[in-house]
Amino acid sequence: MALKIAFVIGQYPPAERKLREDAAKRYETDEIKVGFVSVPLAPFNELLPAEQQQAAPYFHQAFLQAEKEGYDAVVPLGMLDLGVEGGRSLVDIPVIGPFQASLHIAALLGERFGILSYTAQSTPKGRIHIRNYGMEHFIAGYADSGTWLRTMSDKKEQMRASFIAAARKLIDEDGADVIIPRGITQCPIHMDPEWLSAELGVPVVEGIGAPIRLAAMFAGMKYRHSRKRWPKSKSWPSMPGMEPLT
Repeated sequence: MALKIAFVIGQYPPAERKLREDAAKRYETDEIKVGFVSVPLAPFNELLPAEQQQAAPYFHQAFLQAEKEGYDAVVPLGMLDLGVEGGRSLVDIPVIGPFQASLHIAALLGERFGILSYTAQSTPKGRIHIRNYGMEHFIAGYADSGTWLRTMSDKKEQMRASFIAAARKLIDEDGADVIIPRGITQCPIHMDPEWLSAELGVPVVEGIGAPIRLAAMFAGMKYRHSRKRWPKSKSWPSMPGMEPLT
């Protein structure tokens, strides 16, 4: 029986939603099937730090829904790893963060990563994630394609040229031997990772196929998150003990 991987996706204009669903479906095999669980959030409007924290409960609910519907593992869309930390305490299926998965897969392919975000404004969150994941020693440098998410479909060629130029600088000047596009709309949505890897001459680890296939591996091998590290929550969403102080 095929493994079922849930891909949690927010609200997008129909054409943009289809691009993301099609990208996820490309990583299906006879043994891996991808389904979709929706959350009522609009990441296409750019999620800043306040919105990112506010988003977690919606993703937690989606992870619970995925488990209830019989999925074997769950992956939230995007390199913000929204809801992952808390979600692992809520469900008994693997919850795979795309950015965390990309970093660890990259560590098996090289040892110096170039991180390429959409814009300079989105780079600090990536630094924080990398620090929290204990992966700072792998980082060769940070750059961005200078393209806002909402304008990327209309500026694909400009984004590609800017991304490739920035990636080559990370490789040639900073010593990067793996490139991680920290933004799935850059790659694999608008740039094929296999083509991009051939163009740059180093592996490119993206945030849709990598976490989906890793999630399937975890599910197939019956790996589960450590309950010593992530104790199982029994009170969400009522959260006793969090009542206002009087």
